[in-house]
Amino acid sequence: MLLSPALKLSMSGYQSAIAILRAFSGPPYNPTKNAVSHMDTEQRVEQFFGDAESTGFGTGWWSGILSAFFGFLSFGAVLCLHFPQLLTSPQLRTHYPMHAIRVLIECLIASAMLFGVIASIVRKKKTLALTGLILAAAATALGGSSVRINQTLHDGPAIGLDWFVLDLFLMALIYVPLERLWPQYPEQGTFRKEWTLDVIYFMSTHFPIQILSFLVLLPATLATKYLGIPALQNLIARMPWLVQFFFAVAVADVAEYSIHLALHKVPFLWRFHAIHHSSQALDWIAGSRAHFVDDTLVRVFILTPLMIGFSQSIILAYLIFVTLHATWLHCNFRPSAEWLERFLVVPKYHHWHHTSQEEGLNKNFAIHFPWIDRIFGTHYCPEEWPKRYGLDGEKISSNFFGQTIEPFIIKKDRALKT
Repeated sequence: MLLSPALKLSMSGYQSAIAILRAFSGPPYNPTKNAVSHMDTEQRVEQFFGDAESTGFGTGWWSGILSAFFGFLSFGAVLCLHFPQLLTSPQLRTHYPMHAIRVLIECLIASAMLFGVIASIVRKKKTLALTGLILAAAATALGGSSVRINQTLHDGPAIGLDWFVLDLFLMALIYVPLERLWPQYPEQGTFRKEWTLDVIYFMSTHFPIQILSFLVLLPATLATKYLGIPALQNLIARMPWLVQFFFAVAVADVAEYSIHLALHKVPFLWRFHAIHHSSQALDWIAGSRAHFVDDTLVRVFILTPLMIGFSQSIILAYLIFVTLHATWLHCNFRPSAEWLERFLVVPKYHHWHHTSQEEGLNKNFAIHFPWIDRIFGTHYCPEEWPKRYGLDGEKISSNFFGQTIEPFIIKKDRALKT
């Protein structure tokens, strides 16, 4: 069978990616043995891409990182142009400003090449630079931003590569500079311990590995016409938009407080939520670490009361807000303001929720408004930041597949965080 050059090149890139993943992944998860840990994966990644040279600015390290990152994004974006029915999310296709998207792809390719050249000149080890240059060259060979979409698109199952690429680009663009410029823990690097595990969790919330992910639950907001109470919806709709939005955030936060408390107090539910608390260092991507059962319960408890009384536009605005705010709360980001801490949950406040120190256990369940914790007596936010994170004397699997399976297995020695 004859294959088009684009398909051949994309298959070649796919096979290369599989080969790299196999080299890094090691043996599959075995619940009866100690599985290969995420640290083994990280060590392999570091051996492949890293070296003993300095990683500070001006050493070529960050140029190599940016080249590989932009090269990956550009290659993924061009693949989406070639196979939009398979790779792009039906919910997003009609909202894309295609001229701006094509300009963005051109900028990503040019940036990957520019930073790749700089890194290859400055850095002795060229692996990162070559990775970015090869991906950018592959994106260009596939047609770059000039690829035309000549097929009629329709709804149906899709991988959602477009949403993954866009969200990864925007989140990294927003939060990585914040953490590098104003960190609470300067010694904690962007590629800290367990970062590869959290990247896998980030991917699992964007690709259909997690069926009830954000893009699957988003169409559920259409259920407002079935769950909504017309009299209540009309009453709320008469309020100014900002008042409606604030009211929606408050309702969602009270709902999330209740399920969040249950996830800590009910032993069976804690099995799933413990995974989110297993991070021993917090940053913007650490918030992605959550079992799909945990994610589903929280989203159902939030969306259900919102559907009863709020419009689809308010619910969509809240989903955007909670995505940005919840990511910020996990950041390694120091600056804050005392007046703001009284009204809005800030990173330090939520970091105390993730501590393994005794004084912070079972505190700060609210996600948006700290006064909710004050009402229920679970507020705790001293001036200093916590010194330890993670689980309090509880051991769980160290890899994604183990953490996904393990909560369903009954263990008599599984301790509840108290």
